[in-house]
Amino acid sequence: MKKLFFLVVFSVCFIGLNAQVIQKVWSTERVLKTPESVWYNEQTNQIYVSNINGKPQSKDGNGFISLMDTTGEIVAMKWVVGMDAPKGMAVWHDSLFVTDIDKVHIISIRDAKIVTTVKVVGAVFLNDIVVTSDGTAYISDMQSNKLFILKDGRAEVWLEDELLVNPNGMLLLKNDLIAVGAKNSILRVNLNTKNVKTIVDDTGPVDGLVLYGNNKYIISNWEGRILIASPGEKIVLYNKSGKDQTADLGYIPEKRIVLIPAFNGNRVVAVQILKKVTDE
Repeated sequence: MKKLFFLVVFSVCFIGLNAQVIQKVWSTERVLKTPESVWYNEQTNQIYVSNINGKPQSKDGNGFISLMDTTGEIVAMKWVVGMDAPKGMAVWHDSLFVTDIDKVHIISIRDAKIVTTVKVVGAVFLNDIVVTSDGTAYISDMQSNKLFILKDGRAEVWLEDELLVNPNGMLLLKNDLIAVGAKNSILRVNLNTKNVKTIVDDTGPVDGLVLYGNNKYIISNWEGRILIASPGEKIVLYNKSGKDQTADLGYIPEKRIVLIPAFNGNRVVAVQILKKVTDE
């Protein structure tokens, strides 16, 4: 499968003091099918892309996962099939967890097939997912404003809170602490106490959510922007507003490469951050 490489360094728009320089490394051709989420597997050095291939809430059986390498090559377009509208993903050992409207699929990475599908009763629009070290999964539902838990093959409502407004992107900070992107903030949720606290506000809607440093996060919003967000600063790294909607991000930390699914653009774009934000 062809891919496009770029050596051009982006001009940078920024808010705040730390100017950022990013370089577009590669882009797939526009052959993906409504890509919603990208996940980089550090253990296998593979990239997974969830393709809705239709409308986000259509139970049409058209959804699939693509397998890519880190050079932007699409290794297998329809690596795993049999889904409706797959979205957020997370890896635990040999298992790839994938949200899909009102259910979660668990895929064997080794065998490239769905081994379990768990119905999530009460779910409306499952979006992102994180998995802790014991295999417990926490899932955001951006329409019901709830977090669900999946443990030992059973799923149920785990948390409702007034701060959970359109919860979307999720991030495992520690084994007992997660970050959740909401309508206009990043929240921190303690998995032991269920305490919810705003850690970054005025973000706009948060779709992709990646930890970048001490209290710094790389976030995407639906309009097509990628930002570095911290309690006192917002830095715009990438702006394709009105062109390619930017959905749930992947990240290759050792190379500081952000993997951007262009939802309506039907491609994945890889950009590298060349200047790291300094801790303050």
